[in-house]
Amino acid sequence: MPTLHHKAHTTVGCQASVAAKYMETPDIVDLDWENLGFGLVDTDFMYMAKCGTDGNFSSGEIVPFGPIALSPSAGVLNYGQGLFEGLKAYRKTDGSVLLFRPEENAIRMKNGSDRMCMPAPTVEQFVDAVKQTVLANKRWVPPTGKGSLYIRPLLIGSGAILGLAPAPEYTFLIYVSPVGNYFKEGLAPINLIIEDNFHRAAPGGTGGVKTIGNYASVLKAQRTAKDKGYSDVLYLDAVHNKYLEEVSSCNIFVVKGNAISTPAIEGTILPGITRKSIIEVAESKGYKVEERHVSVDELLDADEVFCTGTAVVVSPVGSITYKGKRVEYDGNQGVGVVSQQLYTSLTSLQMGHTEDRMGWTMQLN
Repeated sequence: MPTLHHKAHTTVGCQASVAAKYMETPDIVDLDWENLGFGLVDTDFMYMAKCGTDGNFSSGEIVPFGPIALSPSAGVLNYGQGLFEGLKAYRKTDGSVLLFRPEENAIRMKNGSDRMCMPAPTVEQFVDAVKQTVLANKRWVPPTGKGSLYIRPLLIGSGAILGLAPAPEYTFLIYVSPVGNYFKEGLAPINLIIEDNFHRAAPGGTGGVKTIGNYASVLKAQRTAKDKGYSDVLYLDAVHNKYLEEVSSCNIFVVKGNAISTPAIEGTILPGITRKSIIEVAESKGYKVEERHVSVDELLDADEVFCTGTAVVVSPVGSITYKGKRVEYDGNQGVGVVSQQLYTSLTSLQMGHTEDRMGWTMQLN
């Protein structure tokens, strides 16, 4: 992961002066784009808006990237009242930038905020805030084919609260970072191990919304798996312990013949936007896509398996290990035909290489 040191801003001026500042910057920063991993690179600016007890968010502003102040009694620190999103911006060959389905992230945050007793920005404010943040940091969008600008919106209970209750104030914040591949393998097969002792979510819980607590629960099993040489962990349902749920931060798909199956959205897995997009792309190519309970036995008997997510896009699975048994999936250098086809179709659309007949991309000048 390249490291970059740049002088921190010490004052926050009005939006006009901030805008003028980033308009004066070079078209693109000088980074080692060929070796860009998936880690934080400090950029120039972030977006911030506040919401009080009236439930209405301020108009928000672009401010210099940097630490934020929170009370030790902030709701997010004490009770985990927080949501996050993830989406990407891509640079086209003509230098313009594309966003991919930002309104879907806005809707998902809005749905999650209801579960977490939080106010949420409107879809329009969310999308506008994403646009502002990306344009302010446009010089950090990698060149075409060298990565993407990862966009991280946060909605947190920033107000001080001592007793267990919703916070009195909320902060909506967006920061960005240029990124390369999430898995070091890139578009190469990853090796998963099925976890049958720990579970990441249960019926009636928050597994179906992108709350910060969902991800803390996977860290122990994930670290153990990586120490053993696996790429990540695949979780099973908490009731029967035999149906697929999802990987730590990805949805899972199983291919058998012309049929593609993926666990149904029933409140315990995240309704991934890449998942939704891949389903639509696959159906447009004639595949039969089923959203249903998928058992471990079906997984182990599959022709091909792949994961989807904002960070990974599509990641082919080379092997699954379950109760000490390892099953490998053949393909062209481990990348199955379906995985390759869907990856190419979706990334070509995201990067503006092919015509967007789905109406999913949004161009920024």
